[in-house]
Amino acid sequence: MATRRFHVLAVGLGLLGAVGMAQALDYRSVADVVPAYDAPSAKSTPIFVMLAGTPVEVVVGLDGWSKVRDSRGDLVWIEKKHLAEKRTVIVRVDRAQVRALADEKAALVFEAERDVILELQEAAPGGWVKVRHRDGQGGFLKAPQVWGL
Repeated sequence: MATRRFHVLAVGLGLLGAVGMAQALDYRSVADVVPAYDAPSAKSTPIFVMLAGTPVEVVVGLDGWSKVRDSRGDLVWIEKKHLAEKRTVIVRVDRAQVRALADEKAALVFEAERDVILELQEAAPGGWVKVRHRDGQGGFLKAPQVWGL
């Protein structure tokens, strides 16, 4: 009887672990300009083109394809070979203020407009993230101002 309870407990904990892993978000960036398809095949219908650096959430992997979600919530298929480990984020507010330090009172380095892609460098305490613009400027902004974390 005790062995059966242990087995049921072990299976239950394993299922909880699998659910937790399924909820983990896997963000990547698009390596180069690529078509986004409605199915995992180059013979399927291309829906739109994804720009290099665009952050995406990998939802499903299948052979050489990944089903990804973009910042607008669109679900599309792209070839896995076009995904990079490099992490980027995209501004989702009208103007994100990038500051010299992770502090509201720190000097303003620059403002990034909606849909600007920034390289994610690291998470900082207090809900800040360190980012870098492609022109080399960098700093900190509040995490809720971007998508891709």
